[in-house]
Amino acid sequence: MTMSAIETAMRWRYVCKLDELPVLGARVIERSREAGGNVAVFRNDQDAVFALLDKCPHKGGPLSQGIIFGERVACPLHNWTIELKSGEAVAPDQGCAQRFPVKVDAGEVFINLG
Repeated sequence: MTMSAIETAMRWRYVCKLDELPVLGARVIERSREAGGNVAVFRNDQDAVFALLDKCPHKGGPLSQGIIFGERVACPLHNWTIELKSGEAVAPDQGCAQRFPVKVDAGEVFINLG
């Protein structure tokens, strides 16, 4: 393996088994404010997995506590809808929550926090 392949492999962090991530729910990866804040890992009803900064772009509400529907989550504070794939707020709202790459391999969920 080349050095860049090793570095890339090292960026993927194990989160949990897919079955441990609740359907239509989220798990929070706690990080310090200096590291950028907590990250929410979501699972929808189609077993798709997404990860966003756990902070609504509107007023910082915890997206991990929102309601997941399809590939979107509704912020629990002011009901802004955020696209899980992109982190973009749905119009007419504007803003974006930082997105993180995730992958499911052999039933295990991994995240790349960069």
